[in-house]
Amino acid sequence: LSLSRKCRIRQHTTDSMTFSVVAPVLERILLTLWVGGMWTTGLILAPALFSHYPRSVAGEIAGQLFERMSYLGIACAVALLVLAALRIRRRLWRDPRAMVLVAMLAIVLIGEFGIATELRRMRESAMQEVPGSEQRVAFGRLHGLAGALFLVNAVLGLALVVAGPRPRGDQAGS
Repeated sequence: LSLSRKCRIRQHTTDSMTFSVVAPVLERILLTLWVGGMWTTGLILAPALFSHYPRSVAGEIAGQLFERMSYLGIACAVALLVLAALRIRRRLWRDPRAMVLVAMLAIVLIGEFGIATELRRMRESAMQEVPGSEQRVAFGRLHGLAGALFLVNAVLGLALVVAGPRPRGDQAGS
């Protein structure tokens, strides 16, 4: 082999080794940031807001927190899927962890751009209605659906944290 080809092979090996070391660390950071943020927002911040502020103020602040968590989730999911695609290439759609990430991303997108958009539109008029009115009941149901999807995502995320974002047979990277 020529010297230049040996250098290219060595550089490629070094780049692969660097990726195999950096990628899992970055995956864990992104996953922890996203999933930890979901659990913190849903279990600590939102309940604290509703226990200390009037319902309308707490709802407004909580809505903003959940919206920011959605955008963080979208960014983390896309980054995690890109890392997974780089790591396992053609096998991405066979990787159960990648499929969980795809499902989590879909839930965030549906939640933020479908349900939350509708909730924001309905909120003002629904809150001016008397309790038990059709609009308030519809708002409550949609809010319950949003909460259930958020919980599903948080549990899926926790499962990924426990299992780790990488397939068991791919710890060294490929």
